Amino acid sequence: MRVVIAGSSGLIGTALVSSLRSDNHEVVRLVRRSIAGPDESRWDPDHDRLDLSVLRGADAVVNLCGVGIGDKRWSGSYKQAIRDSRIVATDVLAEAVASQKVPVLANASAVGYYGDTGDKIVDEDSPAGTDFLATTCRDWELATEPARRAGARVVNLRSGVVISPHGGMLGRLRRIYSFGLGGRLGNGRQYFPWISLEDECDAIKFGLTNPELSGPVNLTGPAPVTNAQFNDAMSRAVHRPAPWIVPGFALEALIGEFAKSGILGGQRAIPAALEKAGFSFRHNTIGEALAAALG
Repeated sequence: MRVVIAGSSGLIGTALVSSLRSDNHEVVRLVRRSIAGPDESRWDPDHDRLDLSVLRGADAVVNLCGVGIGDKRWSGSYKQAIRDSRIVATDVLAEAVASQKVPVLANASAVGYYGDTGDKIVDEDSPAGTDFLATTCRDWELATEPARRAGARVVNLRSGVVISPHGGMLGRLRRIYSFGLGGRLGNGRQYFPWISLEDECDAIKFGLTNPELSGPVNLTGPAPVTNAQFNDAMSRAVHRPAPWIVPGFALEALIGEFAKSGILGGQRAIPAALEKAGFSFRHNTIGEALAAALG
């Protein structure tokens, strides 16, 4: 395939580019800086600038754009940046996919679409939540409509937290747990939707080639865990105790609004669409994913 990727410099994008190329696919990266090679094309979605010729003959476009959800405290301006970095880029790419008749658009989203669902199991047919992350994900997915109306097969990649050996959330937690400072967050009953980096990349590639997948697809491991269960699994993985409890009010005071929806809330999301389409996970449990990532 010839695949055009936006957001290729992030944790998932870097791994996906490498994985696609190892399978002998041609990858073209959309970048916002000066181009550094023949496999790159510069674009500026904030000003609707994209060389449409890059998409001609492409078999698929993958859009992974978006500033980090938990990278900064949620001020009004940062919440706007979270929305704009996702929705504006998607608007530009969906219109381009429509105009150039690209057959597939795989567009990032997140299981935050469902809001905080407690211990209720949610799949791709479950309704959207009402908090900031949920409404952002809803509008993010709606921005792909021009591509869908033009006949493209659109896959909305509702990812959980990616367990990676190369950074991300696990990179921040590894040192904390290695020093015996890990612990439960709040009451620990909130669900933690996870997926290994390898399965994330494999699932995206599966979505590019499998015509059964269209619309929302949960990219989560098949065995969801609570925060308390994740804490126990991390403790075992690094061979250190993790006895501490961080009260919810302390997290909210320290982090702000993100703590309530992004840490103290969660989704018991299952990958129903992937499993129905016959996808096979490399890592079926959080223990397997952590063992692979932490070595």
